[in-house]
Amino acid sequence: MKNTGHSLKYVFLFCLFCSSLFFISLASAKEQFPRPVGAINDFASVIPAEGKAVMENLAEELLQKTGTAVVVATVKTVGDNDPDTYANELYASWGIGKKGEDKGVLIFLAVQEKKIRIETGYGVEGILPDGMVGGILDQYVVPYLRQNDYGKGLLNGMLAVGQVIAKDAGVTLGDGYRPIPAKRQQRQGGGLGLLPILFFFIIFFIAARRRGGILPFLILSSMSGRGGGFGGGGFSGGFGGFGGGMSGGGGASRGF
Repeated sequence: MKNTGHSLKYVFLFCLFCSSLFFISLASAKEQFPRPVGAINDFASVIPAEGKAVMENLAEELLQKTGTAVVVATVKTVGDNDPDTYANELYASWGIGKKGEDKGVLIFLAVQEKKIRIETGYGVEGILPDGMVGGILDQYVVPYLRQNDYGKGLLNGMLAVGQVIAKDAGVTLGDGYRPIPAKRQQRQGGGLGLLPILFFFIIFFIAARRRGGILPFLILSSMSGRGGGFGGGGFSGGFGGFGGGMSGGGGASRGF
């Protein structure tokens, strides 16, 4: 019995030692990720200020109207890590979405690796299945990334995701929050042609009717590749979308 007691003691100490190693390694893993600074975390410095303001406003509106946290993160490189794994672990480290509801989305860009991923939380996997997410990347995001227009691609992807979330929640977003497929922006030949000119006047007619909605500015910015008056209001205060939410690895990724 005495020997048995000593054996149990050693087993207990061994388990305690292993547990300590586990928690130490877990803490070290969390330390490797940067701390979030808000809804838009442009650590790679690839998003223009005007586009960032629109994205921050959109994230705040989505969170308030639907309870879903949409977060964007860019990094210059993930080093020796796999970009998909890094995105999943970053999601867990930040706890995107409210705990128990898990309604969160992470749009993650690794610039050097040329990899884009949209990671979905448990609570939105039903409305944003992997196939749909992949389609959003193919149609709205990747074509811009291939042109090194990272800000426009990320904004467009966020707009597309936001529309799906808003539709499911039965709410509408502000004017201009509509993604534009990249293929509609590509033109052949050197002249303007009649159709783009007519389109130009139609947009500004709508703008005049709506007294300054941001829709024409968003479209013209996408056509010209330059900022177009997105700065009004901006994003202020802390983003409340980090509440311990979890992701099961749903979503999709693409190389470009």
